[in-house]
Amino acid sequence: MSHTQARPVESERIALKARNVSFSWEDTPLHWVPGDPFTTHTINVLHLLLPAGERWFVHVYKQALPLIKDDRLREDVIGFIGQEAMHSQSHDEVLPHLREQGLDPTPYTAQVDWFFEKLLGDRTLPPGRARRWWLLERVAIIAAIEHYTAFLGDWVLGAAELDRRGADPTMLDLLRWHGAEEVEHRSVAFDLFTHLDGSYRRRARTWASAFSALLFLWQRGVRFFMANDPTLTGPEASKVSFKDFYDRGRAGVLPGTGAMLRSIPRYLGRDYHPSHEFSTAQAVAYLAASPAALAAEQAERSLKGAA
Repeated sequence: MSHTQARPVESERIALKARNVSFSWEDTPLHWVPGDPFTTHTINVLHLLLPAGERWFVHVYKQALPLIKDDRLREDVIGFIGQEAMHSQSHDEVLPHLREQGLDPTPYTAQVDWFFEKLLGDRTLPPGRARRWWLLERVAIIAAIEHYTAFLGDWVLGAAELDRRGADPTMLDLLRWHGAEEVEHRSVAFDLFTHLDGSYRRRARTWASAFSALLFLWQRGVRFFMANDPTLTGPEASKVSFKDFYDRGRAGVLPGTGAMLRSIPRYLGRDYHPSHEFSTAQAVAYLAASPAALAAEQAERSLKGAA
């Protein structure tokens, strides 16, 4: 085992809680980044990937809970489970809105469900070493994925160009509320992996698997959206290229390609720890102003007052 990563930054740790947010989608247009279907649909892939993916996170972590020997980490993992369950539900609720606008995501979400439920799901393995090995593999895959969800969360919190382009405020609030919580809990998956295993070889191997799978699923999702968007016809519907992504990254409406590539050696560094990246204070500041998070907090206070 290798436990040589940097020490966590204690000031970046925060007690985690699930916020019971809700969003209303009736005023959100299909192209919620005005005049830019490609950017809209590149980000829309989140709504297709995250419900199944985050349900899978929760399922795996519930299996890992009995193995946790540290009370503080167990508390963090329980908070993580609560937040991820809420993320899954919130993105899932966007899908009926897409159907109402003529874009049925079912053919793609069926593939995503198969990926998480079958390919990465529970296997018929004998109790003992084989079953533990498969659990540790999946815990490590989640740690790698969470590196990128935190990266995306940090990016969207600072993506002022989306505001300047008139992006739908409700969609931005969903993305930024979710992104802020990803930054809040960015260390939990890595800490759980380290607690249960910490093998550098496993970390590197599962990063390669997770990164490759995310790239494949994301580009496939963008192509699906563009091809099935009822408002697009001709070359525009089939025009999906890396250059489109790169150019919009330079424009600030999607994550920058260079920043994404530079994140790779950081995760693979032997001294990596997520608490050295991004800012909990920035995340908390957004959550203190998020319309959905504020409404959830007010509802919680009203419920307690009524009790």
